[in-house]
Amino acid sequence: MSEVGPGCTLTSDDDESDVWGRAAATTGLFAPLKDGSRRVRLLGVAPQGGLRAAVERIGTRGAVAGNANLVLLDAAGAEMGEYFVNDVTVQAAEPAADGDSLVDLTVRLWCANALPHAGWPWELRRTGTLDRPGLWRSLGPSGRRGWLSVALFHQAYRALPEQPPGVVYQLDGRHVVDEDSFYCALGEAVNGPGGYFGWNLSALDDCAGGRWGATPPFTVEWRHSEAARSRLAAPFLAEVLEIFEEHGVSVVLR
Repeated sequence: MSEVGPGCTLTSDDDESDVWGRAAATTGLFAPLKDGSRRVRLLGVAPQGGLRAAVERIGTRGAVAGNANLVLLDAAGAEMGEYFVNDVTVQAAEPAADGDSLVDLTVRLWCANALPHAGWPWELRRTGTLDRPGLWRSLGPSGRRGWLSVALFHQAYRALPEQPPGVVYQLDGRHVVDEDSFYCALGEAVNGPGGYFGWNLSALDDCAGGRWGATPPFTVEWRHSEAARSRLAAPFLAEVLEIFEEHGVSVVLR
């Protein structure tokens, strides 16, 4: 069985007043894609609106509820991130273990942005245990990509304090082994554990311009930079430094 993931709410993408309900937990949302789709279980749901209509038509074309906004919930029920999901189709429904009026739904859906290995960082956020730096360092390449995706999709639900210009951010380069680990370390340096400050060059360019926690001009003090830079491709490093220079960001190599 897939690992149990966070609860969520679903609302029709076509009509925001068409609320489909709230699931106490999910499984399969971060499983590897199969033919571009995932088989997800929504646990402890009281189906409403378009989702309820789809439940009543399981096995027919009417079981396709449509596209939806799926909002992930933390342990207190607060919203912590959102995914757009395509073609939610109800495949099965059975009584939930808890609650006479609740059901567990098995649905098929498409969601390219819910990356494999994103489950653990979401669980850290759900339980409030993403509370110290460096937790991403134990992850491999695909895990780091999942970590960055969660940082990105969570940032809209996180109030980032806008720092004044002139702040010095300390980037620890000891665990920078590739581009994704660079972004993990940079996001943490600027916005704390699990923080986001880009996950590709285009996103870095957006972040360096302001409104993402740091206000230019500011300084990045890159500690242990020699070892980190030896692992990064020269063209990538050159583009990073160029982006920072264009936005008035000083990079101090230590």
